[in-house]
Amino acid sequence: MSFETLTMTVGAEGVGRVELTRPDVRNAFNEQMIDDIDRAFRALAADDTVRVITLTGQGKAFSAGADLSMMKAVAAYSEEENVQEGQRLASMLDAVGSCPKPTVALVNGAAIGGGVGLVAACDIAIASSSALFALSEVRLGLIPAVISPFVLRAIGARQAQRYFLTAERFGADEAARIGLVHQVVEPEALAEAGADLVKSLLACGPNAQAAAKQLIATETNAPLDEAQRTRLAKSIAGLRASPEGQEGISSFLEKRAPAWTAKS
Repeated sequence: MSFETLTMTVGAEGVGRVELTRPDVRNAFNEQMIDDIDRAFRALAADDTVRVITLTGQGKAFSAGADLSMMKAVAAYSEEENVQEGQRLASMLDAVGSCPKPTVALVNGAAIGGGVGLVAACDIAIASSSALFALSEVRLGLIPAVISPFVLRAIGARQAQRYFLTAERFGADEAARIGLVHQVVEPEALAEAGADLVKSLLACGPNAQAAAKQLIATETNAPLDEAQRTRLAKSIAGLRASPEGQEGISSFLEKRAPAWTAKS
């Protein structure tokens, strides 16, 4: 597949890497980039050789949200055209957020507006200590509508009440405190920290990871009732009986590495 605004590679160890390549505009979104990210993540999700996907930005920024040309264009759109544009962004975020493979954001610099949405849509985020964040929409008389499900899931309603309403900028340490990112490292250590995390992810069962992601999506805020208990019991029973589950248990008892670690 070819892309105009990003590079997508798959390593021999099963790591898919997506790098946004519009550093001259701080990797800001335009319609092409939104489409490219959508297609890249759906392609990697469908590739059975891919185990883990990382996402980062080229240059000094992760993503500065919508670029000026896109903002000028949407300002002239009709309401119906704006709805379609919002749906395009929602599809892109869904491609990241619903991906069955573990996804890792390596936040190399500023993440603003929709860039924060991309960070929140990934399963795990590691940020450079120099990274800055802002949910800046209200300063433009707008709201972070399409990205809100992912951001709310990451930071919760209470923190969103501050940062959605003030649009103030905050640093990587604050992003970690409120749950937007999981780890903060010095800029020169970001690649190594990402590699260490990928190594940990590759040591785990891929089918179990996909099931664990589904577990989080299904059971967060689910009622604690008999239906849930039955659902969870069936879920673990199915995995225990699966080839991957049998291999995982056997390798543990036999004190050897499981078969899925062969490539990594």
